[in-house]
Amino acid sequence: MTVEAPERIIEFPALKEAQGKLDAKRKELRDLLLEAGPEYDMSKVKSVQGDTHAKVAHIGSLNAALEDLKKDVDEKLVIARAAGAAKAAEQTEHGAKDVPDEPRTKNGQRKSIGELFVASQACKGYKSGSGMGPSAQLDIELKTLFTTGAGWAPESMRTGRVEMFATRPAPHVVEFFPQTTTAQASVVYMEETTYTNAAQETAEGGTYQEATLALTERAQQVRKVAVFLPVTDEQFEDEPRAQMYVENRLPFMLRQRLDLQVLVGDGTGQNLLGTASVSGIQTQAKGADTTPDAIYKLFRKIREDGFAEPSALFIRPAKWEEVRLLKTADGVYVWGHPSMPGPMTIWGVPAVETVAAPATSAVAGDYANFAELAVRRGIDVQVSNSHSTFFVEGKLAIRADVRVAAVHYRPKAFGVVSGL
Repeated sequence: MTVEAPERIIEFPALKEAQGKLDAKRKELRDLLLEAGPEYDMSKVKSVQGDTHAKVAHIGSLNAALEDLKKDVDEKLVIARAAGAAKAAEQTEHGAKDVPDEPRTKNGQRKSIGELFVASQACKGYKSGSGMGPSAQLDIELKTLFTTGAGWAPESMRTGRVEMFATRPAPHVVEFFPQTTTAQASVVYMEETTYTNAAQETAEGGTYQEATLALTERAQQVRKVAVFLPVTDEQFEDEPRAQMYVENRLPFMLRQRLDLQVLVGDGTGQNLLGTASVSGIQTQAKGADTTPDAIYKLFRKIREDGFAEPSALFIRPAKWEEVRLLKTADGVYVWGHPSMPGPMTIWGVPAVETVAAPATSAVAGDYANFAELAVRRGIDVQVSNSHSTFFVEGKLAIRADVRVAAVHYRPKAFGVVSGL
């Protein structure tokens, strides 16, 4: 029975230093998680300043640092193992003469059958024409090789990167809505729906002309955008990053849905009322116009009829492509040369590419002055095992929701270009 010699590693200062840094960073992360407790209550963590988001971000930075330090140690271990193997080979070649060893070449490789035969007495002692020569025994390895198929497959560690599903980024649209807060179940306001200015020059003793004003009460209901995800106890217990991943991904889903609703929500049922569905907004059909011409005509209506200044245009990437690739008759790009970053504006108004916009329309308006996202309650994330049979199945229900209302105070300050 042959006993394989233990692996030799030649330690050197750089390896020792790298291992020390890795151990220290591991301890820092372990102490922080112990401080938070099994419920990951970040309010208990006193070693890191800031709110929950700052503390979670610190945990993320520790994980990233651990990955870099582990990679550094692994690289230095490769060098240390190579040095140990070289040292062992040198000692075997020059010192351990009484220990039988396999025939090897100078570079340490096992000799082939041909090399063994050439070096044998059978080859060296043979004389041409004699018909026979001395015999020799070739030491050829016949046992099954200990390969990855018969032994361990190579161990590959995950990089730590999680590639997210390709989906629409958010927030993208709501950034242009001024955000306020409300303590009510709806946002109620008055809109001046009749304005007749009868003012005119009048002679002495003449009759004054009668003006007309009328106000109408408007209201936008606060709506709840919600989502939940079932997760097993083991997933959170065995993978520390799973909880942070879920708690970040669910709020993203809410922001993504909110981005869509404030632009194209139809206002029925529990839907928010998006810009494109507001009654009384400006409309402009593309018709035979170019896309830039049709967009300018909409802007003109918003300025001339709505007495407002457009602050953003939301348009699909495929439709903005038609604008970006416009050329003059001699082939010069109107919106800038391909080698240069093109202007993301049209007629001086920021153009926002988003697939949240309607497929064949562009939406624009004076969001800065006449739109509002009223937040009744910000994003709230809660965890419970009381849903359905989750308690006896060892599952958790993680839910997230937000309550908001989208308000467009002056409909004529907004509009849609159709037929793109």
